[in-house]
Amino acid sequence: MAYQYRHNRMEREKPQFNIEAWEPKTLVGKKVKSHEITSIEQIFHMGKRIDEVEIVEALLPDLKHDIIEIISVQRMTKNNRKAKFRATAVVGDGKGHVGVGAGKDVEVKAAIDSAIKNAKVNIIPILLGCGSWQCACGTAHSLPITARGKCGSVEVILKPAPRGLGVVASDPIRKMLELGGVKDLWSFSRGRTRSKYNVLFATYRALLSVESMKNIAETSSVEK
Repeated sequence: MAYQYRHNRMEREKPQFNIEAWEPKTLVGKKVKSHEITSIEQIFHMGKRIDEVEIVEALLPDLKHDIIEIISVQRMTKNNRKAKFRATAVVGDGKGHVGVGAGKDVEVKAAIDSAIKNAKVNIIPILLGCGSWQCACGTAHSLPITARGKCGSVEVILKPAPRGLGVVASDPIRKMLELGGVKDLWSFSRGRTRSKYNVLFATYRALLSVESMKNIAETSSVEK
């Protein structure tokens, strides 16, 4: 059962992140605080994992988030059933960075906060370009190639679209891509698409596959 929850970003002022008061626990976090790492692209190029949400908050202060779904989930224990809320969130800066995450808790507010933090840790770059044969304008408004991603029974296919078309997709996919900075795209999905959780993570994996292809191509060119 899905629960309607009005989560307005304008109702609460976003607290300003204080990098001086932050005590990082990982090597990447320490380099970010000491300004050895000044952009999140450096972390992506090094192939390092982001294990602290403060790293993203320090390097991408303009991130916006959207809560896509809140549902009640249950699991069976030896004594009885335990119910929790699962929130699914997406974050993005509109400039080629997007993340998706989920969080569970017995309270809705705590589940939302956990989902937003998980989405920030899972942030990835989007390789923008113009791969549509109908356009060929050369600007970064869509994807350069067709991408596929799968999660559970859901498969999502993302195809480059001509400039000015907009994001032709279901509501969860459209919100995620627009937060990431994609302006024009065709989207096709199949499977149990009622599960917004699977739809979002299938889209996430499709975008991740495009970035992986870029890294493979760069590695091959260096080796040659």
